[in-house]
Amino acid sequence: MLLIATGSEVHLALEAHHKLAAESIRSRVVSLPCWEIFERQPATYRDEVLPPSITARVAVEQGATLGWECHVGRDGAIVGVDDFGISGPMSAVLPRYGFTTDAVVRAARDQLRMD
Repeated sequence: MLLIATGSEVHLALEAHHKLAAESIRSRVVSLPCWEIFERQPATYRDEVLPPSITARVAVEQGATLGWECHVGRDGAIVGVDDFGISGPMSAVLPRYGFTTDAVVRAARDQLRMD
């Protein structure tokens, strides 16, 4: 299981990783802050960071989900935002969009067909 995040979302991936580990579910957290730099790396490096053999993948992105398919695959999960217009305190807005540890854990379990 790969949990991929950028910037401020990495803490959610790390928290989900710890919860999954407590359930004996192995995962790897990958911080992928810049797609462009990552894509310029040799294929061997990219495959080491995102092993093609690991198809269970969840990306966490507080921005749009557009483009994440290239890193999570066709069947991967993306916790992200694809609409606009909500405002309010961050503590209320983030859970509404699924930016919680439990939501990332649920997405990971779903990737493993465990829910």
